Amino acid sequence: MQETGRRLNLPFKTKFYQYLLVVLIIGLTTLICSPLSNPQSYHIVSFILLFVVALLAVFMGIGPVLLASTISAISWNYFFIPPFHTFHIEKTEDRLMFISFFIIALLNGILTNRIRRQERLVRDREIQTNALFQLTEELSKASGIEKVLEVARNDFKKHFNADSWYILQDGNNRLGFSPRPTDEKDLPVIERNIVEHVFANSERAGRHTGLSGEAGLTYHPLTGTRLNPGVVAFRIDEAAYKNRIAFRDTWFTQISNALEREFLGELAMKARLLDESDRLYNTLFNLISHEFRIPIATIMGASDTLLISQTTDKNREELYGEIFKASARLNHLIENLLNMSRLESGKISLRPDWCDVNDLVNKVTQNLKLELEQFSLTTVIPEDMPLVKIDFGLMEHVLYNLLLNSCQYSSGSGEIRLEASYENGNFILVVSDSGPGLPPEVLPNVFDKFFRVDGTKSGGLGLGLSIVRGLVEAHKGSVKVENGLNGGALFAVSIPSDMPDMEESKLAE
Repeated sequence: MQETGRRLNLPFKTKFYQYLLVVLIIGLTTLICSPLSNPQSYHIVSFILLFVVALLAVFMGIGPVLLASTISAISWNYFFIPPFHTFHIEKTEDRLMFISFFIIALLNGILTNRIRRQERLVRDREIQTNALFQLTEELSKASGIEKVLEVARNDFKKHFNADSWYILQDGNNRLGFSPRPTDEKDLPVIERNIVEHVFANSERAGRHTGLSGEAGLTYHPLTGTRLNPGVVAFRIDEAAYKNRIAFRDTWFTQISNALEREFLGELAMKARLLDESDRLYNTLFNLISHEFRIPIATIMGASDTLLISQTTDKNREELYGEIFKASARLNHLIENLLNMSRLESGKISLRPDWCDVNDLVNKVTQNLKLELEQFSLTTVIPEDMPLVKIDFGLMEHVLYNLLLNSCQYSSGSGEIRLEASYENGNFILVVSDSGPGLPPEVLPNVFDKFFRVDGTKSGGLGLGLSIVRGLVEAHKGSVKVENGLNGGALFAVSIPSDMPDMEESKLAE
């Protein structure tokens, strides 16, 4: 209603040149119709003048139309109604015609102008409705707070011809006083106390408002149904601020709803992440506690037996062996945790050098001597196997975890096969076993952290294969898993490696 009232009063403020133009048009029309100044034709002039008044009403405001109606009636009386060049009207029918002419001209002008105003109002509302529809469509496609703000800033500039800045809360009802976006050249000074008042009380303040009108910017609250996203600040002149109030308020509501949607989405995501992190922490804590308890209990039990009782040399050796195996298992668990931490923090530093694959295999199998005792290990390395450029220490962890995984998931006295080769510029390492293999549905997940096949009794944290993938990818290589044709699981590692320069090798020796 405020907007409609403003439009009804606006035509009375039409610029002076429109009044002057009305006088000139009516005067020119009178001059053109002067040949019709005779008792037989003066009625025709009234129709011409009525037409001109109606035409002016289409383009002019109500003030000029009233002036045109009055001047045209006076001009018709003075120049065309007998007796000419006087305001005296002799005939009664001429008096009635003059009065009717004036009333018709006045009503015609007013009604035509009103129709034009209503048409303009309907057209403006249609434009505003279309603008709001387009804004809604753009906001629905915007993903993330920054994208919503980009749409908001561009549309505000387009429809209100003004810059805007957004002071948003941090999710805990605390405002961050860095205006967003901040890529404006003339970034304004944000009046902190006004912004806090607007945010806390959800009322307008600043320039052109009744509160803190001396401020440099106008501040409007962005209010939502569940939380208030923040405050919008903009710089606009008074006439533009008082124009299209309903449209601007609706526009701010659309932006507020979009920002609230993004805020609630982020809060929901944080809640899910916290919940998942909590579950993961509890699972990992229980898993680590269980895995560490077993070797620690073994070490403590064997040590206690050695300390408080007399045993035979054979039993003593067995207890020493148990302590060594438990210590090795504990060391392996700690190394896996440290390697995973290094992988996730990106602190793995690759130190590639030319290495003999036989040295790598011999060292790993020696470290796993106790675990491999009950298996038939077959090692296949070509006699002409070249040196490969790898990080020996990291690849030692890779092969150790692959062989240990085969030991844990293979049946007792089974066969484990280790093959190494060099093909098409790649160092190939394949480890296979004769165990039950892996269910087809879990193959895509075996390299995930903390993943273990359901129903297996083997220990471990489920980090070994995840570490294998991480260390292989650090070499810019790849690792894959599949079930063998004759059963069991098969892991294949491929790492790019150049052929060594034999001259350099001889010089190095």
